[in-house]
Order: sequence, then C-alpha cells, then structure tokens
Amino acid sequence: MTAYNIVRVRVKPGSEDALIAHHDALLKSDGEQFKAAGMRRFSLVKTGDHNFCIIGEWDGFDSIVKARPQMIKSLDGMRPMLEDLGGDLGVTDPVSGETVAEYNITTH
Repeated sequence: MTAYNIVRVRVKPGSEDALIAHHDALLKSDGEQFKAAGMRRFSLVKTGDHNFCIIGEWDGFDSIVKARPQMIKSLDGMRPMLEDLGGDLGVTDPVSGETVAEYNITTH
C-alpha cells in the first residue's frame, strides 16, 4: 500500500531559496538511492510565509524505513536553515503512514 511521509518546517527569514536549492541538490546527488528505496514522488509545498511541508510518496511504509538514513542526511543538511517550531517540536513536525483510501478524481 502506498505510504507518505510529511514533514512540516519553518525556514529562517531569507532561507527559502536555500531550502529549495538544498532539496534540488539532494535529489540530484541521492535521487537514485531514494528511488531504489521506493520513493515515487517528492514535493516541497509552501504553506505560508517561511512555512513548508515536505511530502514523499513511497511504495510502502517499508520504503520509508529503508530511506531513513538519506532522510536524516537531508535533515542534517537543512537544519541550520530552520527555525524551532515551538511546543517542544524542535525544527520539524514529521508524520508518516500508509494510505487507507486513494481516489483518482479524474476517473472517479
């Protein structure tokens, strides 16, 4: 079953372009490793001023587990760009899980 990981982050003022460049470089250097682990798609979504969600679509939850070292490497590379989210969250608010329902709205 398809799985997703979603990570909410807030970048420091002036770091938005650096965050985008970081992920562009990461996918160029480690994209094949992510693909081999089972990543299908990656999206970086701007959700507000300085706020982003990082979304990965995977073949299954085991794929997320397999790619964990690359995801930690990515976080370590962007940590200096991020602001603390408060509420004892630190600089990221990650969630992940398996899809329980999917709908292709163009064919549904």
